[in-house]
Amino acid sequence: MNNSMNKINGVEYDWSDAIENLLYNINVKYHESFPKNKDMVLSLTAGSKFVKVVNENSVWGFIAKKDGFHKGLPMKVGDVFKPASWRAPAKHVRGSIFDTNTNWFRWTGPNYL
Repeated sequence: MNNSMNKINGVEYDWSDAIENLLYNINVKYHESFPKNKDMVLSLTAGSKFVKVVNENSVWGFIAKKDGFHKGLPMKVGDVFKPASWRAPAKHVRGSIFDTNTNWFRWTGPNYL
């Protein structure tokens, strides 16, 4: 992505702030289930089309880096996909990092459809 700002419905959103907010909220949901545990160890791995969110040795999900198509369906910057495997996202969008609502994911990953 060339620009760190994304415009949705006329409002600009910062990519890095949205990613940071997602990672923070994943840990918030984790602590709702396990209040005494330490934070999850989340890391990001950038590919050509997606950023992979990894929790230690498992994939939490994939985030679209640019507008385009995935498996024949349109995707927008910030769309989040459930993992189909370690290397590939599933077909359908589950949510967006720019959404202020957090009911589309759990600490274990994006929700099933």
